[in-house]
Amino acid sequence: MAHAIQPGADALVVDPKDDVATALRDLAAGENVQYRSGETLGSVTTLAAIPFGHKIAIRDIASGQPVRKYGEIIGQTTEPIKPGEHVHVHNVEGIRGRGDQAGSTKETNTHAN
Repeated sequence: MAHAIQPGADALVVDPKDDVATALRDLAAGENVQYRSGETLGSVTTLAAIPFGHKIAIRDIASGQPVRKYGEIIGQTTEPIKPGEHVHVHNVEGIRGRGDQAGSTKETNTHAN
């Protein structure tokens, strides 16, 4: 299997360009979390509880900046996000399919981020 997930991590970064890791279990506030990006392990301390499957920031992301997951932009921050913060609808807005965004192709998005 070419893309086997290596054990020993609490969260997974899918692409090296990603700003976030995905929690592989429920994470408690104040917990030191190990995340895997390829063969590399990194760590970040959670600033809030983060449920299984949700995103955790692994680097600073300024307000109004794109958020990357899967190597692709999945939204834009509505406020500054610090490493260890829960990244979800309270601090990220979707930008796909929005006619008010520069360069928009007016594509409709039927999938939730």
